Amino acid sequence: MTITTFEVNTIAHLARLELTEDETARYAQQLSAILDYVARLKELDTAQIPATSSVLPPHAALRPDEPRPGLDRSTLLRTAPAVEAEQFRVPAVFE
Repeated sequence: MTITTFEVNTIAHLARLELTEDETARYAQQLSAILDYVARLKELDTAQIPATSSVLPPHAALRPDEPRPGLDRSTLLRTAPAVEAEQFRVPAVFE
């Protein structure tokens, strides 16, 4: 499939890009090559290939989520810039 320079300029306009004539010609050629390759891929028979959502193995590489004790309130409040009634004090957002 051939992309024209007019189509490249239209896409560039929509993307708010300013292209030189050399860039327009080069991008027209590159986009045409990409679409030709996609057309070749469409010719492949993929009926026997199962659908996948990822190429990675279906197991998580993360550690198991196990409950454990958190920090106590006094330790947390010591790091706060402002405290009031044993709670974090934050600046008012609304009046």
